[in-house]
Amino acid sequence: MSRETSAPELERTLAAAAAAARPFAASTPAERAGWLEAAAAALDAEAEELIALAHTETHLPAAPRLKGELARTTFQLRLFGQVLRDGAFLGATVDHADAEWPMGPRPDIRRVLVPIGPTLVFAASNFPFAFSVAGGDTASALAAGCPVVLKAHPGHEGLSTRTGEIVVGALAAAGAPAGVFAVIHGFEQGVTALKDPRIQAASFTGSVPGGRALFDIAVSRPTPIPFYGELGSVNPVVVTPGAVAQRGEAVAKAYAGSFSLGAGQFCTKPGLLFLPEGHGLDDVLREAVGAVTGQPMLNERIAQGFAHKLSELRQAPGVTTVVDGTHQGESFTPSLLSTTAKEFLAGGEAVREEHFGPASLIVTYSDADELIGVLDTLEPGLTATVQGEADEADYVRPLLPSLTRLAGRLLWNDWPTGVTVSWAQQHGGPYPATTAPTTTSVGTAAIERFLRPVAWQGFPDELLPEPLQEGNPWQLPRRTDGAR
Repeated sequence: MSRETSAPELERTLAAAAAAARPFAASTPAERAGWLEAAAAALDAEAEELIALAHTETHLPAAPRLKGELARTTFQLRLFGQVLRDGAFLGATVDHADAEWPMGPRPDIRRVLVPIGPTLVFAASNFPFAFSVAGGDTASALAAGCPVVLKAHPGHEGLSTRTGEIVVGALAAAGAPAGVFAVIHGFEQGVTALKDPRIQAASFTGSVPGGRALFDIAVSRPTPIPFYGELGSVNPVVVTPGAVAQRGEAVAKAYAGSFSLGAGQFCTKPGLLFLPEGHGLDDVLREAVGAVTGQPMLNERIAQGFAHKLSELRQAPGVTTVVDGTHQGESFTPSLLSTTAKEFLAGGEAVREEHFGPASLIVTYSDADELIGVLDTLEPGLTATVQGEADEADYVRPLLPSLTRLAGRLLWNDWPTGVTVSWAQQHGGPYPATTAPTTTSVGTAAIERFLRPVAWQGFPDELLPEPLQEGNPWQLPRRTDGAR
């Protein structure tokens, strides 16, 4: 039976988040770091229970998948603790008054980032820990000083409830203000919260139709709010002639493992593989893909949606089958299909759109010019990959403007399905990959989505926030009069 938050409970949750906004924003970065670390420790302590719940509700294997994902989740919380203690995320900048400023006398003006306010986070279906209740969006919003209302995904409601209980309890025990975190359930409750004027930002990971509908609500409110949606991506992989010649078999095997990983239910799954004509890898691909056993999809709705999209792809003009995957109930073996660049350019949406599941499409190209022509027609996404050789720089260089247009993360001789959490990570891209292409939802820069700049002009030192006071009491990295 589906869980739904009652209207009175939702109102209490939103009111509590609004009431917590000022004291939470007034907390120091060090205090928030301690609260996030307490939440991480509490989740680690209940790992066995949480992993068992996640396995039951999502069909994902307990080990290594869910065990590793929970470790990623608590690592994220601790990493944002490091971000907070470092202090550079505040962007503190001081310009002293300067009577000789070239454009005229300059006043004393100081700029810092502040929390944007209560934030609504929509959890994802395919990562029940890392992009869910205590996932990256929650971690980065809490680190920024924003109370979080978490809309649970219906695919793992029991896990969401239990994870929420652990996080709420850990934050309270560590001294965080009441109301800084809560979990709600129900589609209509999520929409109601998104429309509520107390919510100041929202984030989402999921499908293009669902994310676009929520984005439209967010920007159509009487007071529009930022909506950070991660929606869809086909993640093209380009294999050069040199890579085929030098290590084609290894590339083919690694590709088969990448697109079928987790039953193809990754936003970074390589959905298109560009191979030069006459690549000669068909037999290797058949063997590698055919050796992958069936894997259950996350739930019946996703399984049915994938089966429908795969049927459309199989029937598209010019598409041939390399490996004809099978399915039994919600469990699928991977499917691999192929077409030519010319047929791809003439094809419709069936060959171009993301297929959320274990299927991928090979596109053969005749030369670099034809390849660039196809790349320039692709819909943007999260990643673009090149499998090439060191001596092919002159061949690859002309491809890079097209690949840069397409994606927020470019990979060389790697596979896009792994998205590490780090300081330099970029997990975002032009629409429809995301609704805000200047941001990332993974890595330390994800905190920037939930902060806004405020400049203080002419204020006495005692009224300035600590990051901007002359004595720099928090010892932050700052830019002062243009110098770092």
